[in-house]
Amino acid sequence: MSSTAKTLTPGLAAFLASIKDRPVRNSQPCALATAHILRQVVGVFQVGEVGTLVEKIQQTGDKLVAAQPKELAVDNIVRRVLRVVRDEEDESRDSQLSAFDDARSGSLGNRVSPSSPSPSLAGTSSPRGNTNEQPSVSASHPSSGGATAVNLHSLFGLLSQPSSKGPSPMDTPNHQSPRLAPSIDGGHDLRAEVMEGIEEIIDELNQVDDQIAGYALDHIHSNEVILIQSPSATLRKFLLKAAAKRKFTVVCAQNSSRDPWDIHAAATHIPINHNDEGTVDIMQRSLIAAGIPVVTVPHSAVYALMSRVSKVFLDSHIVLADGAFIAAAGARVIAKAANVHRTPVIVLSGVYKLSPIHTSNPDWLIEYGVPGEVSSFDQSNAMGKIDTGNPLQDYIPADAVDLYITNLGGHSPSYMYRVVGDHYRPEDVHITDLAA
Repeated sequence: MSSTAKTLTPGLAAFLASIKDRPVRNSQPCALATAHILRQVVGVFQVGEVGTLVEKIQQTGDKLVAAQPKELAVDNIVRRVLRVVRDEEDESRDSQLSAFDDARSGSLGNRVSPSSPSPSLAGTSSPRGNTNEQPSVSASHPSSGGATAVNLHSLFGLLSQPSSKGPSPMDTPNHQSPRLAPSIDGGHDLRAEVMEGIEEIIDELNQVDDQIAGYALDHIHSNEVILIQSPSATLRKFLLKAAAKRKFTVVCAQNSSRDPWDIHAAATHIPINHNDEGTVDIMQRSLIAAGIPVVTVPHSAVYALMSRVSKVFLDSHIVLADGAFIAAAGARVIAKAANVHRTPVIVLSGVYKLSPIHTSNPDWLIEYGVPGEVSSFDQSNAMGKIDTGNPLQDYIPADAVDLYITNLGGHSPSYMYRVVGDHYRPEDVHITDLAA
């Protein structure tokens, strides 16, 4: 086993197990872990060719995505790192080509630099009254017996004068520019630049919620009724930022008294890591401490209350390139009810959640939980006659969304493809075989 495999085996194996069994279930911790693993891949990589580094990152990304194909945030971070590598490779190649062109232009300038005039020309002067008299043609023509001076007064004579040196390799018709292959160990420390780019991605992931919260006062005003669904750290910071200067009411819609992921964890005996501080209790206590009243209602009452709601704020799990998004189960019912009542639907999403994927079959993106929480297995007469599904997420189309708020600002759903295009390279869009 290579030294690289030995270094990455413990951390990579632990992360693969965590996203496969789903104790880590949210996009942000998965994205952070992916960025740290890829930083290790770049840090221990010793081969000089950049193409080999790209291939190694793609292989590691394939393993991460295969462990949980529905966690597209992992795939997005792999693409972001690949873009960093390719951008640094292009910058290194451009700098080498620029230096090569400068050296070539300098050598050509030395070849055509004018020399001092010959004595034959210096001793021949025209009368003062005849200032328009031109030098003799025989002084610059190569066939004029022995006179080899360059005609400095004529551009044609300067360019037509044959060079005293032999033909340069630059003048040969088969001459080509040398192939410049960026090297990690060369003068331009590409590995250090890539590591710095990955560190910037990690910093962005750590600050994304605070950056989104910075736009809260632009969208929440006093005496408004705000409807939210599943509590999250992004929503909590967003509402608390607005609560510092505005007074409003929050209505929290829930499927039941327990979170669907908590129900799934209890049925599968796999503990959930609540490191995102997005539980219902934390959300309610934080808002109440800030002086914001919180009303909890079931999803069945959302349509009746929607006429009194000013805005709907939803947190996304992933955002697709066409403007659609995946969110917790029940979000589609809320979005459709808001569309009927013409209530604005605003979705909070970090840029790392934006996926370049277009899909005509969104069902493969939906995760399902244990069906025993929906239909009891004690009802033996129904067993084998019906298929019971317990989706943990919903697919919401782009036409149900009015605005996306990312850490870069607000964007309409029809503009999301432009934001996606600014963060991923076209050659990295299909780095894995995903369902269509």
